[in-house]
Amino acid sequence: MDTATGTTPGPDTPGPDTTGLSTAEVEERRRRGLTNHVDSTTSRSLASIARANLLTLFNAILTVAVVVVLLVGNWRDAVFGFVMVLNAVIGIASEYRAKRTLDALAIVDAPRATALRDGATSVVPVGDLVLDDVVGLTLGDQVPVDGEVLDVHGLEVDESLLTGESVPVRKHPGDRVLAGTAVVAGSGNVRATAVGEELYAQGLTREAKQFSLATSEIQQGINKVLRVVSAVIVPVVVLMVWSQTRVLAAEGPDAWRHALVLAVAAVVGMIPQGLVLLTSMNFALGSATLARRGVLVQELPAVEVLARVDALCVDKTGTLTTGGIRVRSLEDLPGVSPDGQARARRALEILSGDRTNATACAIADALAGKGERSGGHGVDEGGAAADVAVPGVPAPDSTVTPGPATEEEWSVAFSSARKWSAAGRGNEAWVLGATEIVSSDPRVLARAGELAGEGLRVVCLSHSDSATALAAGEDTLPRDLGARLLVVLEEDLRPDAAQTLAYFREQGVHVRVISGDNPVTVSTIAEDVGLRAPDGSPARSCDARTLPTDLDSEAFADAVESHDVFGRVTPEQKRAMVRALQSRGHSVAMTGDGVNDALALKDADLGIAMGSGSAATKAVAQLVLVDGRFSVLPGVVAEGRRIIANMERVSALFLAKTTYASVIALLTALFAWTYPFLPRHFTYIDAFTIGIPAFFIALGPNARRYVPGFLGRTLRLAVPSGLVLSAAALGAYGIVGIGSVAGQTAATLSLMAGALWLLSITARPLVGWRVGLLALMALGAVGGVLIPLSRHFFALEWPTGEQWLVIAGLGLAARVLIEVAHRMFARRAHADAESRGTQTP
Repeated sequence: MDTATGTTPGPDTPGPDTTGLSTAEVEERRRRGLTNHVDSTTSRSLASIARANLLTLFNAILTVAVVVVLLVGNWRDAVFGFVMVLNAVIGIASEYRAKRTLDALAIVDAPRATALRDGATSVVPVGDLVLDDVVGLTLGDQVPVDGEVLDVHGLEVDESLLTGESVPVRKHPGDRVLAGTAVVAGSGNVRATAVGEELYAQGLTREAKQFSLATSEIQQGINKVLRVVSAVIVPVVVLMVWSQTRVLAAEGPDAWRHALVLAVAAVVGMIPQGLVLLTSMNFALGSATLARRGVLVQELPAVEVLARVDALCVDKTGTLTTGGIRVRSLEDLPGVSPDGQARARRALEILSGDRTNATACAIADALAGKGERSGGHGVDEGGAAADVAVPGVPAPDSTVTPGPATEEEWSVAFSSARKWSAAGRGNEAWVLGATEIVSSDPRVLARAGELAGEGLRVVCLSHSDSATALAAGEDTLPRDLGARLLVVLEEDLRPDAAQTLAYFREQGVHVRVISGDNPVTVSTIAEDVGLRAPDGSPARSCDARTLPTDLDSEAFADAVESHDVFGRVTPEQKRAMVRALQSRGHSVAMTGDGVNDALALKDADLGIAMGSGSAATKAVAQLVLVDGRFSVLPGVVAEGRRIIANMERVSALFLAKTTYASVIALLTALFAWTYPFLPRHFTYIDAFTIGIPAFFIALGPNARRYVPGFLGRTLRLAVPSGLVLSAAALGAYGIVGIGSVAGQTAATLSLMAGALWLLSITARPLVGWRVGLLALMALGAVGGVLIPLSRHFFALEWPTGEQWLVIAGLGLAARVLIEVAHRMFARRAHADAESRGTQTP
């Protein structure tokens, strides 16, 4: 092996004598700004956070409303402007705090690259690479720069993230590679010809992720409502100004001023101004919470998405097992002579010299007699090294003399798609790979099956003297392969895997194990950690090689739907499995650590990468488990469910307000009544029935399981409640006195009485802290009219005894009708849940 380049010379490897850039040359390029730094951070910038919280359509409308009120009305009616600013400040502060937490975690998990400088290799942050750097690439790496290939050892690159073409491209010296592509086989060195903003992809993670942004049902639902509200605001303003000017014409030439203020009040009432802010803030705080648990959230809506997942696809390595792998023994096969055994071990030593996959690393360490573990390298085989004493492995000082080097040497690097690697001289070949692929001997296959049944992994070393196609650079295995040696490997089970799988089973999430390993091995390990079918029966296993070849067919989707464990799965099949489950209406999460998982992760509703996995995998994932612990996923699920369940609670409050404000505006125009509320009245109502309580409820605990149909359920409660509240307010207004302060007070208090009951419904079950919150809000509502200062500020007056009876009667009626609407809604929701076989929301 060439120690300078880290490659093994072959026919496609000229092995140039290069030392890379010198330290002085690197510094000179840094001074000229020729670095690979790209402004693409994990979290948003402070400016972006501020813009998102301040520069919104509704904030623009409210700002105009504030200006109008200050110009033509009383400054007290512009208080909602202070509330708007306060909400924005809280949102900015919360999201910035979350940003700092995420950025700190992102630094720990920042991508790195291997550069050749001053004749030695060094690991540097990807952003520190400079133009003309010689960059080393190995299996699982994401190419960090645009460059020219210098030398290779079976280098193959998956360019699908940029081109859409899923077939790996074999690279040769002089070929071009692009940033954002992924190494799926072999290794090599490239010289950087473009860096930073000059990259074709313009940023690794940004380019890889641009096709796979997480979709939030909460945000989609809210956006639908906002589009409707946006469309009707202008007509409502025109209608209100016209109607109120006519109604108030008797007040004199300045009636238009009062009409404008009342129109502003109608608009302020219709806008759910805190809903969008509360959603983004909840996502940000949820992301910060997960960051403290070692989960890097690369897209904020992803926090919610896992709450909706009902199908979780996991790889065996890194989830059920620790990712550690070690050689348990080497088994010589019957009929192999001592000379053949010696040659097989020499070939095994050569094949394990390519340390770009974990199996090769484990074999190499075992042959060297090392006892330390070798970490995974981002492929299905993820691994650890052997103990010092390994049966069948020669001592470190033993040597085997290879044959004479009379013919040209060649090699084929390991690929997850092929599941084998090869090396040879001339037409002679040694092939190391999955037993059933590199051997057809029934006795060998039977022995490998026995070992796989014990949960062990087995790879086979086979030999051929007629490997003409392989020697010519083709991927076709010779037919005369004869098995010479079995390498038996074992993995460590994760101690928390059984508990984690049990959690998902209880939560109605169907976990499927999708692995490139032997189906018997995978099935045995899955059984050991307690994986079961959804009905509690033993997990159903499938050899992926028996699946239909048409990956888009119904037969393929049926097979995926009806099995729990898959072995010998190719990268293309992994991606097709995700799509098949999605076609059956499932919300799919996919975990992975290898570059062969990248495409499946990108297509999944939620991609989850292991922190020890490849750069390409982490680039496309929405969540990264920085320490690789599968057991943190239940906490991620719980956080997502807390957010979506609590946002559903509070959304009903905001949308009920939009409903009653719109109905009151239309009916007062129809009846030719003076609009019953000033802007300050809505500030008073919102503070105690929506704004303050919604903030605390949205951040409280909630373990309710997700049920599809967020917007529909919210509207089924919000719209009837809004209609009832508008009727109560207008009834009190009409009875006590249209256009009078007493009538406005009665309308305000009647509406608040009903709205507080709606608040109590959204807060159920009424645990201690929620009861206390409701009591404080009720006290605040009463205090608004009880305390002279606040009563005067909000343009209210203390009701008479008769007026209190009207307020109490209509408030009670509103409460009863809202409760009836809620119970009818709950009964319907329960029936829908039973028909789907899911939990009632």
